[in-house]
Amino acid sequence: MEYPLLLVQRVASAERRRRVLDLLDAVGVSDQRDKYPDQLSGGQKQRLAVARALVTSPQLVLADEPTANLDQANASLVMSTMRRMRDTFGTTFVFSTHDPRVVSQAEVVFRLEDGRLVSQETAGAAA
Repeated sequence: MEYPLLLVQRVASAERRRRVLDLLDAVGVSDQRDKYPDQLSGGQKQRLAVARALVTSPQLVLADEPTANLDQANASLVMSTMRRMRDTFGTTFVFSTHDPRVVSQAEVVFRLEDGRLVSQETAGAAA
């Protein structure tokens, strides 16, 4: 089966496969690659969603609670993968989160209360 988005980007089959396998490994679910979604745990599905979002090397990723269903180790793995994407491909990540683990790694934090911007903080000041 071809993946239309990757096909539109004119990515060769071998490169598509390499990207998919690399990202599955990066988020720690490569051993689950032959399973259907209903055979995965909530955390595995969350990590798979991250891999799907990153496989096309997008310029911008909007992530709503990217670590919500993950334990500490897997949340760190996902955040590390996103940092590598930022550093390697220049991907910008915008997170909506309540997770202090995510907030502590942000370069800029915008805090909202009742739909209003109440503060903007730069790295180091956000923790």
